[in-house]
Amino acid sequence: MEKNKKLKKKKIPVFPVLLLILALAWLWSWVPVTEHITLDLPAVKNTKLRIVLITDLHSCRYGKDQKYLLERIFREDPDLIMLGGDFFDDKLEDDNARITAEALVKKYPCYYVTGNHEFWSGRADEIKTYLESIGVHVLAGDCETVTTNGCVIDICGIDDPTDIGLGSWRTQLDDAYSQTDPSHLKLLLSHRPEAVKEYINYDFDLIMTGHAHAGQIRIPFINKGLFAPDQGLMAEYVNGIYQLPNGSLLEVSRGLARENLPVPRFFNHPEVTVLDLE
Repeated sequence: MEKNKKLKKKKIPVFPVLLLILALAWLWSWVPVTEHITLDLPAVKNTKLRIVLITDLHSCRYGKDQKYLLERIFREDPDLIMLGGDFFDDKLEDDNARITAEALVKKYPCYYVTGNHEFWSGRADEIKTYLESIGVHVLAGDCETVTTNGCVIDICGIDDPTDIGLGSWRTQLDDAYSQTDPSHLKLLLSHRPEAVKEYINYDFDLIMTGHAHAGQIRIPFINKGLFAPDQGLMAEYVNGIYQLPNGSLLEVSRGLARENLPVPRFFNHPEVTVLDLE
């Protein structure tokens, strides 16, 4: 027996370690965050506005009575709440969406547009009626003018085109924009970010959207999504602020969907989006 027998190096089990890393990344990516974005908009004169944008909740659960989500929003003390579609789901029960909406509308002015899942549920009209009954402003080709912190704002909103079709969707967009005033801050709430070729025909200051879920798997450093609905592979409009060719700003929220997703989130925290306009 050799005295100087070489010790064998232990091999690291690569596959189990890789699975552990993926599992930790998946769990980490489920943790919600609050994203703060500050925008300098000329139409916001000598004041400040704080808007919380909530998209793609899909009636997912955030603690008992939505405690963790609501506390996160309440801490921000917004002037306005925008509910950018897919707030309800076509498979999950309505309870979490209802609890969230009823708590928010008691404290803040809330504005809502439909997403594709509300139409897929077959209950879009029922959902709109319910939201209106609790005091949420439901927008479908409409524009409401409000004054907040001394700033006059035209808040426009359009349905998702899933059920009404692109023709009616464009008509709603025309109708909503026709009610705006050039001297006002002009906001558009729409579920879909990918309709950039349509949006650039209108002089909105800010367009607020969701739908893309940041591509489910958000590719770090280049801010693209691996795959997003209606955008396909390497989706471009998935997260954050984009300046459009006409000067409008497009905000795409990653949304809050969790347990109803067919594909796990990676590098893609669910988010509450806080927009500080000044």
